[in-house]
Amino acid sequence: MADPRRRGRPGPSSGGRPPKPRPAADPSRLAAYDVMTAVRLDGAYTNLLLPQVLRKYGLSGRDAGFVTELVSGTIRRQGTYDVIIGACADRPVARIEAKVLDALRLGAHQLLAMRVPSHAAISTTVDLVRSTVGQGPAGFTNAVLRRVSEHPLDEWIRLLGPTKVHAFAAFAHSHPLWVVDTLAEALAATKPADMRVELDALLAADNAAPKVMLVARPGLATLDELIAAGGEPTGRSPYAVELGGGDPSAIPAVAEGRAGVQDEGSQRVALALAAAPLDGRDELWLDLCAGPGGKTALLAAVAAQRGALVVANERQHHRARLVADGTRAAAAGLAGVITGDGTRRSWASGSFDRVLVDAPCSGLGALRRRPEARWRKTADEVQELVPLQQHLLATALDSVRPGGVVVYATCSPVLAETRDVVDAVLAGRDDTTLERTEQLWPHRHGSDAMYFAVLRRAEA
Repeated sequence: MADPRRRGRPGPSSGGRPPKPRPAADPSRLAAYDVMTAVRLDGAYTNLLLPQVLRKYGLSGRDAGFVTELVSGTIRRQGTYDVIIGACADRPVARIEAKVLDALRLGAHQLLAMRVPSHAAISTTVDLVRSTVGQGPAGFTNAVLRRVSEHPLDEWIRLLGPTKVHAFAAFAHSHPLWVVDTLAEALAATKPADMRVELDALLAADNAAPKVMLVARPGLATLDELIAAGGEPTGRSPYAVELGGGDPSAIPAVAEGRAGVQDEGSQRVALALAAAPLDGRDELWLDLCAGPGGKTALLAAVAAQRGALVVANERQHHRARLVADGTRAAAAGLAGVITGDGTRRSWASGSFDRVLVDAPCSGLGALRRRPEARWRKTADEVQELVPLQQHLLATALDSVRPGGVVVYATCSPVLAETRDVVDAVLAGRDDTTLERTEQLWPHRHGSDAMYFAVLRRAEA
């Protein structure tokens, strides 16, 4: 029998040493890597998973902030990083092991977009690969990241960028090309002075970490209370403050449900419904697609001050529970939460004085808050939503009384989901008028790209 030692492996009694244990990776990088893996394999949502992973590794304060920026920024910019990695590797990106590619993306973000010294970004990423994948891929990782570190991000973009305007924007700002085309179409409808500058500003805003916005639900919390907790009024919503840092749930008003985390665009949609002038009865309001309940809670707080009540309808049971849980502090303005299909009325026609239909949509207006969304959506999915959106708006108009108001809203600027839906529904009705529309943008208004239209059902 051949001596196993000649093959470089110790035999049963050779006296050989066991292999050295793999070095432990830095906890912050390992936490980010865990999130990347779960997003890729399990379809996890970054914003929902991050708090769990941070608790798992015992990370808080600056360490938690580092992980949040590392993983969220990496996922947002991975389209750009993949092109750069492909230019620095000895094989196409499609042939790089997925686990290694996740780590390379994390390393590239540290090198190109974070204030991490090059040697630290490379060495910690190599350690991460060595501890999670193996020694061989660690050497490959080291070689690729050293090449990535040879140029800053703007230079890589100049070197590798395509010549066509939208293709260059897609690469430079890490958006799928179809998303760039779709957003550009919506932006062009606003007739910007310089389309290219405006498009660059929008795409750049999608890649900026969003500020944490709080809402002081009227009658339950005050702006002064949130300001005392570290908030800064923005002036764009009468109930909004921007939180500079810290955990929102540690603020008593938020923990008690008297205030909440809510983007200003979302606040402005709810307030557009509440602020629309109305003659006659104003007692019963409907939130037709209420989950997860942020707009419902704000509407209920406003309604309670006027002696009105809000009915919250949500098709999915688990989201209906979220609405119920999130509106407890505003219960004085809530008539109840019901579970039902918003396209099939379980109430009489004309039952409500005001109706909000915040329709399911592509979510392309909130890409800055959902890092992974841009890589999961498809153009076909947008078109598939349009019939549902039209049906929901028609149901909302049937549900409001003559003279009542309906607000149709989407967290999307896409024309097919916004203007075109409203136009299509209005074309089939002679009892409804369009009073106004508004399109918000992250680069113009500091909010998600919310759209809303205010419609009024004609008096009988």
